[in-house]
Amino acid sequence: MYRNLTIFRFPEPVAASIRVAALASPPGGETDLQRDLSTHAMKPVGPLELSSRGWVMAWPSENGLFRSIGDTVHLALGGEDKLLPPAVVNRELAKRLDEAEEREGRRPGGRARKRMKDEVVQDLLPRALVKPYRLDGYLDLQRGLLVVDTASRKAAEEFASMLRLTLGSFPALPLNAERSPRTMLTGWVDGLPLPDGMSIADEARLQDGADGGGVVTLKGIDLRSDEVAEHLDAGKQCTRLGLYLGDRLGFAFGEDLVVRKLRFLDGAMDQLEHADSDDLQAELDARATLLVGEVGTLFDVLEGEFRFSKVEG
Repeated sequence: MYRNLTIFRFPEPVAASIRVAALASPPGGETDLQRDLSTHAMKPVGPLELSSRGWVMAWPSENGLFRSIGDTVHLALGGEDKLLPPAVVNRELAKRLDEAEEREGRRPGGRARKRMKDEVVQDLLPRALVKPYRLDGYLDLQRGLLVVDTASRKAAEEFASMLRLTLGSFPALPLNAERSPRTMLTGWVDGLPLPDGMSIADEARLQDGADGGGVVTLKGIDLRSDEVAEHLDAGKQCTRLGLYLGDRLGFAFGEDLVVRKLRFLDGAMDQLEHADSDDLQAELDARATLLVGEVGTLFDVLEGEFRFSKVEG
């Protein structure tokens, strides 16, 4: 199950074209989407490369680079990263600088140092350890959403960029709210009504209104207490708030419009009791269906409050 959600929106014409690409194929042949993904499949990192990225099997129980369930397409961006700690590079560079100074009678200057550092990196790369990388995401074609399992905007953008490269065009943009998230979250802590079925948890992050102001992290505390009210009276605003959606989801929602600490509660997990635990494919499909349904409902609730901008195309 996903733990974090960074969400992008894309226009309906894009959803329609992906829907066709995922389904249409000649008899016995691969779909257009499978072909495009295969072109950009993950390759092992080369001896002189720092990293590699590409598509990997979306489901461990089958060979496809995507899994289509209903009106969703599930993908996984894989890769390998060379582990080359700066301390290792700097130690080897210092050694070579000392040798150069002893040989030439002077310390190498700026350009020479940069060239020598590049040489050190190239020499160390083939011997560096390799760390595997995987990032899951899915396309909700009904709502026009790309949902990536990360709280890192950089990682999510990398996923979206790989989709643009793969599809030739993918005009997706991160969520943008017409209503101020900080104002909305602060209002909820301060007692304004929440959307139907939503309630406040026991964690929040409050920050002074001025840029670079102090931050207070609250956890395991009644957010309607006098202590919290004093922080609000002093001008602090809520930048991240723990919330529940009925008895189905718990999560933290931030002013950056990223969902963190996503967890499925008993009301949602009860649905999985009927999944065939002996059939890995069926269990994965059931979990994916649950994820998409619950996240879709959550998005609809949040969109009704924050009024996320649509992407034209």
